[in-house]
Amino acid sequence: MRDHAGPPPHGHGTGASPDARLRGIGARPGSGADEPPRPVADQPTRPVVADQPSHPAPNRTPRPVSLHPGAWWLWALSLGVAATRTGNPLLLALLVAVSAYVVATCRRPSPWSRSYAAFLKLALAVLLVRLLFAVTLGSPIPGTHVLVTLPELPLPDWAQGIRLGGSVTAESLVFALYDGLKLAALLICVGAANTLANPHRLLKSLPGALYELGVAVVVALTFAPHLIADVQRLRAARRLRGRPDTGLRGLLQVGLPVLEGALERSVALAAAMDARGYGRTAEVPPGVRRTTTALTLGGLLGVCAGTYGLLTAEGGTYGLPVLLAGLTAALAGLRLGGRRTPRTRYRPDRWTARSLLVAGSGAAVAAAMSVAGVTDPAALNPGVVPLVAPTLPLWPAAAVLLGLLPAFLAPAPKEPSP
Repeated sequence: MRDHAGPPPHGHGTGASPDARLRGIGARPGSGADEPPRPVADQPTRPVVADQPSHPAPNRTPRPVSLHPGAWWLWALSLGVAATRTGNPLLLALLVAVSAYVVATCRRPSPWSRSYAAFLKLALAVLLVRLLFAVTLGSPIPGTHVLVTLPELPLPDWAQGIRLGGSVTAESLVFALYDGLKLAALLICVGAANTLANPHRLLKSLPGALYELGVAVVVALTFAPHLIADVQRLRAARRLRGRPDTGLRGLLQVGLPVLEGALERSVALAAAMDARGYGRTAEVPPGVRRTTTALTLGGLLGVCAGTYGLLTAEGGTYGLPVLLAGLTAALAGLRLGGRRTPRTRYRPDRWTARSLLVAGSGAAVAAAMSVAGVTDPAALNPGVVPLVAPTLPLWPAAAVLLGLLPAFLAPAPKEPSP
């Protein structure tokens, strides 16, 4: 055993003061506690940088650059207009492929970006229903190539022009296929816009006069993505619990929680809108209100008439001027109507050069298809009597490929964090 009267370890003296002992805690082993401190000159000095700030600046993450949501809608609706200008199945398939490639490239991991598959299924269902109607109800298109003859049911005299059953010709089926592909391509283009554009940012970008209408439209547009997300979540939960998630029983077991969730979101949304002052308006002079109403209604009527003229062959001469005049009047009315709903925007979305190019690429596709419909209508709308195989026109197909420009201009989607 060690003698307690001996010196303590590390050579510390017993007569050292408390301050000296505290100073000796960090001393080297073997040094005395009463040793005076070294002069300042003997201690190593740290170089001082004159330009270095005492407190470093916070590391601010720049805001990610993204396209304006209106640019996605203009691009998608322009592709939809191009789809209505042609009945060529090859061009329609090319339009669908272009929209699908852009969605696959630019889609972000968001709840509303999962609705594209639902729109594809809806388009396929519309196409099948159109073919079913052509088989069961007949078609006004005459044909000589009879595929099958169904039992025909007699109908009363007031139902002339409609039949149930009878002969099904190849010409009538091909005509129904071309007609159904138009509507299917239009639905897919709308699904692409609903997948790529953020509905909340789109609502924030609307003018003040359309804010209330925009809220209703955005809520309606987000219904399908939220519904699909709820169904996927509930089906996954049922599979984890070992319960069936398919068939009629699974549909009934999933449908009630989905409806309950939709009602809860509606109540929460109504409370949030009321808390944020939704529906409050400012006082404006009566003359401004009447002028706003006249400009808005007249502009919307002009837009409808001009759009109808552009979509029909008879109104191709007056369609564009009436559409431009209607847009001008409607924009002026919306500008005046914005005084009734004064509000501010936090970090509003800007129309950058990329957004303008994306919207312009879709408009170029629609314009090229409209011009091709006038110069070469036979290529864009192949006939079915006599039944001929459709051909792919070269320069309209090259114009459709302009719709791929957003896949190279849009920023890369951010990967979800693990």
